[in-house]
Amino acid sequence: MATKCGSCGPGYKSPLDAMKGPREELIYVACIYHNTGNNKPDYLATVDVDPKSPYYSKVIHRLPMPNLNDELHHCGWNTCSSCFGHVTKVRDKLILPSVISSRVYVVDVGTDRRAPRIHKVVEPEEVHKKCNSGYLHTPHCLGSGEIMISTLGDTAGNGKGGFVLLDGETFEVKGNWEVEGNATPFGHGFWYQPRHNVMISTEWGAPKIFTKGFNIEDVKAGHYGQSIHVWDWTKHTRIQTLDLGADGLVPLEIRFLHNPDAAQGFVGCALGASIFRFYKMADGKWAAEKVIQVPHKKVEGWALPEMPGLITDILISLDDRFLYFCNWVHGDIRQYDITDPCHPKLVGQIFLGGSILKGGAVKVLEDQELKCQPDPVFIKGRKIPGGPHIIQLSLDGKRLYVTTSLYSAWDKQFYPDMIKEGAVMMQIDVDTEKGGLSINENFLVDFGKEPDGPALAHECRYEGGDCTSDIWI
Repeated sequence: MATKCGSCGPGYKSPLDAMKGPREELIYVACIYHNTGNNKPDYLATVDVDPKSPYYSKVIHRLPMPNLNDELHHCGWNTCSSCFGHVTKVRDKLILPSVISSRVYVVDVGTDRRAPRIHKVVEPEEVHKKCNSGYLHTPHCLGSGEIMISTLGDTAGNGKGGFVLLDGETFEVKGNWEVEGNATPFGHGFWYQPRHNVMISTEWGAPKIFTKGFNIEDVKAGHYGQSIHVWDWTKHTRIQTLDLGADGLVPLEIRFLHNPDAAQGFVGCALGASIFRFYKMADGKWAAEKVIQVPHKKVEGWALPEMPGLITDILISLDDRFLYFCNWVHGDIRQYDITDPCHPKLVGQIFLGGSILKGGAVKVLEDQELKCQPDPVFIKGRKIPGGPHIIQLSLDGKRLYVTTSLYSAWDKQFYPDMIKEGAVMMQIDVDTEKGGLSINENFLVDFGKEPDGPALAHECRYEGGDCTSDIWI
């Protein structure tokens, strides 16, 4: 199986070794019914992505969670390339935290890779009691064998960026990773780089605010973040906070370059519609600079007179050559050459839905980039709902998988048709030589046709690991 590496332990020795790994055959996708009006539990879908299979581009298994209203969101592995060389470790459990319930599902994908099963459920009471935190978001496996999950708030829904540690064998909650008193005002994602003794975390907003939907007045009232936080990886203490300002509003996904010696990376700022590069300076301190700005579009027929791109997911190819990100509201995916990280160069762009489509309710009055509004996108006769949100790149960098659900309450507000019709998963072919993106017309997973009704598809994981869950140390 792709999840093992001989007698070497999980994952791959280096990012470049991972690029030589086997082609993905299965993808596990977190699917959500919360906020859709369908009183069904969220579930994990197993999708066949082997073009030689008769089940290509189809959901071949569904694992419903045993509870309602969890809001599955991000997911990760029990172990990854950070444990390469640990011969007793096997990448065979998928960790699914819940944003709303604060429950954690540990799913066994090793016993039957095509039909996962529940291994353990960590109840929210255990998280609340031991960590005084909740609203769980991003999991990462650590070189220690433990699992760390970021938190978005305290038990009352106020903003609180902390980290929950799970035992890598028993999956019991061990407590907080951060030293007491070091929690941040808001939480979201994080990435660590042990060779520089650093972790950097990001901010979304207060759960009791964003769970009700988005309101620009909440931004003005200070309920959303605009900073990234630098941590001492060994001491578990916060040593710097970098305020990104108005251009850096709501910094969500953060990625270091994959090279474990690298002392720089990128963070995508949703409301600022910008990409910041963060880097280590000569004196050991960290700094950040804006390197990409997606211009707002002046519009009518929308919630605001100016429409941001709303950058959601970002990722970096394993060879650290390309940066990809989604503009969930504008509706495009962009590919940048980051050979010179200080000056990213746009080399690919494709529209997959969004709010400015020709013939829609929104009229673009002024656009610094486009000469006309993009046409609606159809794949296999299905009009693509919503906009591109989650992206996952194949190990070799040639295929980009895309889902369209951001978060159910925001889906309901920005793309109400997606609540009724369900989300989709698409696959984009990538030109890795000159740059460029094109739709694979033979691939579409329509979550609007699920047996229990239309579902919202969010994060996806390959069984052998990928460029957003594996970290090399």
